[in-house]
Amino acid sequence: MRGAREAAAGPIPGTNGQILDALPHPLILVDPQGRIIEANMAAESFFRASAQVLRRHPVSHFVPFGSPLLMLISQVRERGAPVNEYKVDIGSPRIGAEKIVDIIAAPVADRPGAVVLMLQERGMAEKIDRQLTSRGAARTVSGLATMLAHEIKNPLSGIRGAAQLLEASAAEDDRPLTRLIMDETDRIVKLVDRMEVFSDERPVEREPVNIHVVLDHVQRLANSGFARNIPINVEYDPSLPLVLANRDQLVQVFLNLVKNASEAVAGEPAGEITLTTAYRPGIRLSVPGSRERVSLPLEFCVRDNGPGVPEDLLPHLFDPFVTTKANGSGLGLALVAKIIGDHGGVIECDSQPGRTVFRILMPAYATQDEI
Repeated sequence: MRGAREAAAGPIPGTNGQILDALPHPLILVDPQGRIIEANMAAESFFRASAQVLRRHPVSHFVPFGSPLLMLISQVRERGAPVNEYKVDIGSPRIGAEKIVDIIAAPVADRPGAVVLMLQERGMAEKIDRQLTSRGAARTVSGLATMLAHEIKNPLSGIRGAAQLLEASAAEDDRPLTRLIMDETDRIVKLVDRMEVFSDERPVEREPVNIHVVLDHVQRLANSGFARNIPINVEYDPSLPLVLANRDQLVQVFLNLVKNASEAVAGEPAGEITLTTAYRPGIRLSVPGSRERVSLPLEFCVRDNGPGVPEDLLPHLFDPFVTTKANGSGLGLALVAKIIGDHGGVIECDSQPGRTVFRILMPAYATQDEI
């Protein structure tokens, strides 16, 4: 069937099907009436439809009414020259809620009115850019933590000692004040201790880890504590390879994310948390402290159906001291970003009301035979 349709419509001039299918970006050919007459494999994946289904509809069927993509096609026809448009949202219920793309549109010389469209998704490039920004923020906190440890903890020790001496000779009515001084001093010391974690620049000790064992452990801890009354669902890929990581640090990461999710859904009548794992090949990132570039095919997600993260906070969510909690320190997610970054991975948050997903991409463990 596909061969018959291709014979009728014909391939894009000057190309062949194998070359088009090898391109990583969605590419479609639109005829003068706006119908899709050719699409590569990346386009099938992007539009969530086979080439046969795509050819049954005009391109307007897959994008929102009045989409800039349709205007772009008209501009190409009017000018007879290529036109580019950047950061265009063509998301729709058919292809996904959020689809931010750069569009390259060009006329086809021997097909008057036909337009070739190439779409470049911006999602992963922005994820990596935000991750690198988070690493820079973590390094800034590293220097701040070292300074605080030296300049604040020593005086705090003296203040606490003085308060203890005063308590021994203070009147009964005054002792709550000395106790308040000691309690607040201890609280500040704990905060500084948490920040000292950022100044630890030692290489991470990593080994092959079964992520499902880690997630099951985190789930048991959550169910017996802070998420006792919240359903935690799992959607695991049982064939997933081992991850090259530090097990204890992964437990710390997912405990933090699951705790945040449980707090987000605490007031929701049907609140729930979902843990997912999947294999997503194709993403590569450099490892901190080396020139090595590793593939990040392992995807781990913590999803909740809470109210979502405020839109203005999303770009800064992994920066230190950014929090939506009244009594939060804003260091939990910054620490998560540092740990994942030290592992050569990427973490990103996609959020809208009713659906928030923290997505982690990490390297798989490779044996010597596989390297």
